[in-house]
Amino acid sequence: MSPTLPVVVIGAGPVGLAAAAELVRRDQDVLVLEAGPTPADAVQRWGHVRLFSPWEQLVSPAAAALLAPTGWQQPPSGTYPTGAQWAHDYLAPLAAVLGRRVRTGHRVVGVARQDRDLLVDSGRPDQPFAVHVEGPRGLERILARAVVDASGTLDRPNPLGSEGYPVPGERELAEHIRYAMPDRGTDRARYAGRATAVVGSGASALTALLALTREPVHTGTSRVVWVLRRPGVAKALGGGAADELAARGALGQHVRAAVDAGLVEVVTGFRTAAVEQQPDGLRLVATDGRTVEGIDEVVATTGFRPDLSFLSEVRLDLDERLQSPRGLAGSIDPNLHSCGSVAPHGHDVLEMPEGGLYLAGLKSYGRAPTFLAQTGYEQVRSIAAALAGDLASAAAVELTLPDTGVCGGAGLFDDAGADAGGCCGGPTVPSSPVPVGILVP
Repeated sequence: MSPTLPVVVIGAGPVGLAAAAELVRRDQDVLVLEAGPTPADAVQRWGHVRLFSPWEQLVSPAAAALLAPTGWQQPPSGTYPTGAQWAHDYLAPLAAVLGRRVRTGHRVVGVARQDRDLLVDSGRPDQPFAVHVEGPRGLERILARAVVDASGTLDRPNPLGSEGYPVPGERELAEHIRYAMPDRGTDRARYAGRATAVVGSGASALTALLALTREPVHTGTSRVVWVLRRPGVAKALGGGAADELAARGALGQHVRAAVDAGLVEVVTGFRTAAVEQQPDGLRLVATDGRTVEGIDEVVATTGFRPDLSFLSEVRLDLDERLQSPRGLAGSIDPNLHSCGSVAPHGHDVLEMPEGGLYLAGLKSYGRAPTFLAQTGYEQVRSIAAALAGDLASAAAVELTLPDTGVCGGAGLFDDAGADAGGCCGGPTVPSSPVPVGILVP
């Protein structure tokens, strides 16, 4: 395999750009392929949301080093950007420094070994990767010595149904269902003074509830219904003051206050079986026959899943439940734990059996939630070191993440006792507001 071929990074999001910065720092040729029209397109789609990680946890060390000669100044520590600010103040300048190494409007539709499909063994390890791309000039094929898939999961939201498939009525009534968090500015006309059901129990659900219960979206005629599969809400509200990310803990505390104030109706143990159009609005129907009536709009915050379709001709080793690298699944599986503790991991865990193909960032977590940018930055540092031949540095992986404060007791996805208080106690309403946002970074 020619060492002059580039490393192809799929996705120009925070982790994809960090991977490019790490590779440039080690004098490795790299090409970043972004499906969207601009770098960090996925981040900009939720640009109205304030992150609950502070700036110092959102900047890759390699990226900061690459930006420093341009006069770029890292934003103040202890401040919390919105997605739009993250993109404008850090990711866009980083993409500009990387220059022609970043190609936008280039969607990867297939990855294979050159002249080999999935079945062929002969000579496979010696062949470069052939990355099939749809771009401005149509379909093209780019050869690469390695591929880092940091394409994320935002384009593959989970459906409303609890069995992983859309329920009857979900596709037909799609104009009333959104798989994104409301923007109190641009979405005001859609939600203000109307009845909205938020389906889900993660940080995105909490963020949506917070947006819908505040002015100008929330008016005297507004109705907000929180629909959860869990039998209770305590664990969904997070670890409160015990959370080492203060803004993440405050998010659940603010929603608890909204529930206590009567601004949010809570429906628990509800597994959606159908969405029906009725004269007075939509009706959600549960598998046990219960219904939620009179709904105008549905916000589905039911998580995401990875797009594996363009990896069908390469050899993968993924956990059968999470669709993450098998060696990583044990420490991120929400069926098994709820503390969010992730073991340090690097290139060896993230590399697929194909050799030279890595999953990184949100893509590496498969269907698991609670990914933090710091995790991705350390992942790609290790991968870049391995690709540069510095195996000692690649193996020296360090990762210390802030605890969620939700610990002990049943796992996040365990219905039995899932509403138990756990060892951290229940959340309380903070005395002063803290910036809040989504969990993704």
